[in-house]
Amino acid sequence: MTLTIREYSDDLAQHFHDINAEWIEAMFVLEPLDREVLQNPREKIIAPGGVILFVDVLGVGIVGTCALKPTGGGGYELTKMGVRESARGTGAGAFLLEAVIARALQIGADPLYLLTNQDCAAAIHLYEKLGFRHDAAIMSDYGTRYARCDVAMRYAP
Repeated sequence: MTLTIREYSDDLAQHFHDINAEWIEAMFVLEPLDREVLQNPREKIIAPGGVILFVDVLGVGIVGTCALKPTGGGGYELTKMGVRESARGTGAGAFLLEAVIARALQIGADPLYLLTNQDCAAAIHLYEKLGFRHDAAIMSDYGTRYARCDVAMRYAP
């Protein structure tokens, strides 16, 4: 399986929406902030200096996406990471996460953090494996953004 990373372009915006809506709606409820970001990725993530990457499987197409959203003071939230259910277990998620972390380091993200839910156990395991650590200060500073958030992690390899 040949995996490649693609940068955001407006023609990929629907993939960003659909991949994230798929996993969020399967486990939770789309919150107003989710809708706002998913429907306006250029305005809400790219324009303020963020990044959206996609993982493309040769012969299959876009199967995953993840964003780095600037949150002020040099901090970036790793957010809206999703892989289509049909591509889970293929390594596409780890490939994408490694690319997103590399980009975050390249742009000097500090802190690089994420907000999630304990029900996302497979994702949390992947985050831990690639250098994220549970962080009470991140939870205190950012954790109220989503009703579903009960886990906050900071990149600290």
